[in-house]
Order: sequence, then C-alpha cells, then structure tokens
Amino acid sequence: MCSRRKYRSNLETSNIAYWMIRVMHDNPILPLVRNPYKILNAAGLKKGQKVVEVGCGPGFFTIPAAKIVGDEGHVYAVDVHPRAVARVKKKVEKVALKNVTPMCINASNTGLPGGSVDLAFLFGLRYIAGGLESVISELHRVVKPGGIISFEKTKGSEAELIEEVKRGGFTYTEKQGRIFLFKKKGE
Repeated sequence: MCSRRKYRSNLETSNIAYWMIRVMHDNPILPLVRNPYKILNAAGLKKGQKVVEVGCGPGFFTIPAAKIVGDEGHVYAVDVHPRAVARVKKKVEKVALKNVTPMCINASNTGLPGGSVDLAFLFGLRYIAGGLESVISELHRVVKPGGIISFEKTKGSEAELIEEVKRGGFTYTEKQGRIFLFKKKGE
C-alpha cells in the first residue's frame, strides 16, 4: 500500500509539473520573449541535421527545430512524461510535419543507433531523468564523431557543467548567451 501511494504521489507531482510547464510553454507570448528560432540557431541547428531534443516537454522547441532542419533533417523529441509526448504528437499532426519522431523514453537509453545523430540539445532541464552523467553517456553513443551537444545553463556552476560534459567525451567549444556547445571528440 505504501509503495502504491508513493507511486501515485510521484505521478501526481509529475503531472502537476507537466501542466505548469505546458501553461508556460504554450503561452502565445513566450515566443516573443524567448524566441525558439534564435535559441536553436545559437545551439547549432542547421538544415539537414538529425537532432535529439532531450526533455521536449509540450514541444516549445520541437516544431521550430523541425522547421530549421527541414525535410532532409529529422527531430527525435524525447521525454519521459506520456502527456508531454502526446502533446508533441498533436502539435506535429496539426502542422503536418513528417520529420519529427516523438519518443516517450528516458534519454539515458534512447534506443537510437550509435553515431546516427548530428546534434543533441537540452534546454531548461534542471534535473534529468536518469541523471546527467547517464544522459551524456547515451548522447556520446548516439552523436556522430564531430557532432554537437548543446546545453542551456539553468542553475548551478558553469564550470561544473563544462567539466561534467567534458568527462563524457566532449570538448567545450563555445558559449552563445546561455547556450553551451560541446563537440564530440573524433574517433
């Protein structure tokens, strides 16, 4: 009984967090204050890339990312929350995009083929399901040699973020505003 209560409590907390994020991200004023195209361009997205969006939430960045990479590219929108993934699916269907795959999975085990992605980005995630170290390890596996991972710094030390990503096999290359870019070392 106790574990069932704990599970229900975690799910309820997760649902509350999701709804709060959805209210913020689906607000029509947010793109005026936080331009997703500008942020994604700073993160290194380009036409034709295969991209992993870690923690897509309700899809604030998903549709703009898909438009940037175009028909030749692809966006894997990853989140652990089923409602977030369902919301992204609705948005993708509404605008009839064929280059987005919403995935309800943990980013520390995506199931994507090794070396199949040009770029991965993580924006606004203070905590990552599976832990940052596990997610970085998985991104190292799926990102091509010379590929990029981009982090938006939220809280904590910049130096600690840089060191943690470097330990995962990436080289820190630059900072664009609040976006930190790292390149996968060649193999």
